[in-house]
Amino acid sequence: MRILLPVFFLCLTSLSPAKAAAGDCGDAAALVQQAYPKARKSADGTSFTLEPHTSIASTLPESEAPFGLICKIWPAHVDLLLVAVPLIDSANGDHLHVGDIELLIVDRNTLRVRQRLLQPGLMTDDAIVIEKVEFDTGRYALAPEVTAFGLSIELAHHSLTAPFTETDLRLYALTGDTLRVVLDGLVVAGSGGDSDGNCAGYFHSSQVSLAISPASHQGYHDITAVERTNTDNPSPDQNGECQSHPGKPVKRTYRLRYDGSRYAVPAALKVMGL
Repeated sequence: MRILLPVFFLCLTSLSPAKAAAGDCGDAAALVQQAYPKARKSADGTSFTLEPHTSIASTLPESEAPFGLICKIWPAHVDLLLVAVPLIDSANGDHLHVGDIELLIVDRNTLRVRQRLLQPGLMTDDAIVIEKVEFDTGRYALAPEVTAFGLSIELAHHSLTAPFTETDLRLYALTGDTLRVVLDGLVVAGSGGDSDGNCAGYFHSSQVSLAISPASHQGYHDITAVERTNTDNPSPDQNGECQSHPGKPVKRTYRLRYDGSRYAVPAALKVMGL
């Protein structure tokens, strides 16, 4: 397993990322009923159940991320609303959560679902828990008629001796009437390491910036990914005070090329399990 790692953020150098706003859902309950006509609403109207044992946990704007409805107006197509619906298996007993995400592209005026794409397993976690799910609507202009949007998922393992965090990004493009994955899991930030629980240890953190390249393959622009990694070997000094000992930052550049179906992700930046 790649241990990456706590202070992190996605930095897009030539893109202007915009994160999801909970208020963009509007009447979230009406949106869910339109998208899932057979869903049963809870008594308080804030959650839904689908047969046989799948739940949409919350439609409240202030609900705890990441298991509530997520919505974002798509700046590239302002008449459309991007919606991520966590579908949680309420019958599981082996994991903290087991579930999928269904992505919807919705007409903002009528709430009619224009496209939908089920992403199996993206809401399944255990010791490494999902902490946040967000849309990224930076200008991913991949081709003259194709602008993608992103979905980022933050995961973490909160341990004093072996902390771990990771932020994964997936990109989706609307081509014709089809919504499809064009980048399936790129680690864009993370942190981790090992410690004695007091001071001594080894820690590393990474951040990845993305830029659209003028070069192209199979009709889609290449994506340049620049990874910057920092390390630290803290240890107590002669007085017992914990002192930081940072290493020299390392910069690596990768070129992601479209193969006619998806962008190939370099092994060093692949998400866990891929």
